[in-house]
Amino acid sequence: MDYNSMVQNSKVEFGQMPPGTFLIGLLSTFENRFQTVADSFFEEITWKQFFAIICINLCRESPTINELSEIMESSHQNVKQLLIKLEKKGFIEMIADDRDRRKQRIFTTKKCADFCKRNEKESQIQMNQMFEDISEEQIITTIQTILQMERNLNR
Repeated sequence: MDYNSMVQNSKVEFGQMPPGTFLIGLLSTFENRFQTVADSFFEEITWKQFFAIICINLCRESPTINELSEIMESSHQNVKQLLIKLEKKGFIEMIADDRDRRKQRIFTTKKCADFCKRNEKESQIQMNQMFEDISEEQIITTIQTILQMERNLNR
């Protein structure tokens, strides 16, 4: 499908918008739509809280708030607020670091592990549906494009 066909098939009138501008708008609207759908998927937590759990679980060792903020590319304050809510719900614990008591390390709880296990199958079904009819090559190209855009932003 060529660019003009994609623009014509969109829900919004983009007119003669350049492809780069169209992509930025598309990414923004997709993010909003994805968050809305993902927020309705889990009853106990929001998508952003779940994303924080994913990022915590990706770390080799329990991260500090600053480390998690860097991974999530979000402010320390925003991540701290997410973590406070997750801690109140019993999904994580923040414990002072053994080597530096000023730092707090973030640990997931058994409740969190049970939640992830309970939702794993349905989450995978949802992901598969989202990527239906999209080839691995298209996904890789999209990843490469977004990573290059991120490198350009960082310059």
